[in-house]
Amino acid sequence: MCSEVLLIKPKRFGDDRGWFTEVYNKKKYAEYGIDDNFVQDNHSLSVPVGTLRGLHFQTPPFAQAKLVRCIKGRIYDVAVDVRRGSPTYGRWVGAELSAENGHQLFIPVGFAHGFLTLEPATEVTYKVTNFYSRESDGGIRWKDPQVDIGWPLPTGDTPLLSEKDEVQPLLADFESPFAYDGIPLTLVEI
Repeated sequence: MCSEVLLIKPKRFGDDRGWFTEVYNKKKYAEYGIDDNFVQDNHSLSVPVGTLRGLHFQTPPFAQAKLVRCIKGRIYDVAVDVRRGSPTYGRWVGAELSAENGHQLFIPVGFAHGFLTLEPATEVTYKVTNFYSRESDGGIRWKDPQVDIGWPLPTGDTPLLSEKDEVQPLLADFESPFAYDGIPLTLVEI
């Protein structure tokens, strides 16, 4: 299983009718190190600009890796290292995913995930490697001084959050069940 955060830029083949792309090919993605078994696809719609979903993860034994893409609109997608003992614990990487650019972000187990919508009526789909488990559902606060994510919010704006996301614990109050696997956080573009 891949333990690096990967920004995947699938090739598009276009002509005057539009374009075609492979959004997932098990054999090709295995060459990138993504040999995870995806078991569920999720799809979200966020109507207002500035909707923030995250920072989420599932704890073992239902931990999930994710392969995220934006199919309508634009998002700023983020992965935060929450693996205990990692030299990059609490650090984050982010990338803009959009319907226009077709990029995907692979987020391995041991990372919190969240995104901010940058356009109205944005739709996001993502594959996950484990089924949803309410008991394993976890997260950290979107605005944590220890993590200090550079969310691209207009100055002074507050994102639209779920009640759950407003009260997630700070990283300092979180006891991570995820072990460091020897690979520090990096964003690898492929």
